[in-house]
This record gives sequence, C-alpha cells and structure tokens, in this order.
Amino acid sequence: MGAIMASKEPKSKAIAMKKGNWIQDAIKKPGALKKSMGVKKGETIPAKKLEKATKAPGKMGQRARLAKTLKGFKK
Repeated sequence: MGAIMASKEPKSKAIAMKKGNWIQDAIKKPGALKKSMGVKKGETIPAKKLEKATKAPGKMGQRARLAKTLKGFKK
C-alpha cells in the first residue's frame, strides 16, 4: 500500500505557490473582512479591532490572520 498520496490542490495552485504568487490565490473576496467588521470602504481597520478579529473562529478569523500577515509585507 505504500502509494504516495496526490496533493488535493490543482496543479496550477501548486505552481503558483512555488513561484511565490500565493497571495493572489489567497485573496478570494477583497473587502470581505472590512464588510464583516463594519469598517467603511477606504478606511483602515484599527489595530485593536484587527487583533481581536484574529482570535475569532471561522472565515472572519482566517481573513483577519491573513490581513495581519499581509500587513507585515508593507514597506
């Protein structure tokens, strides 16, 4: 039975991850975090609000953690 299990991700996604273009695949619904947090379009999410949201379960928590990660990429 020692067969190697195939990845569940499509090949194009796996290639994107290798090239470093994972951010484009990660952001499926731009603005969804702001909308769910009640922040108006064009405004920034306050740091305390974002920190609290990172501890939330489900999609909101996932989006908040991604936002926090992407915030670190900013120059």
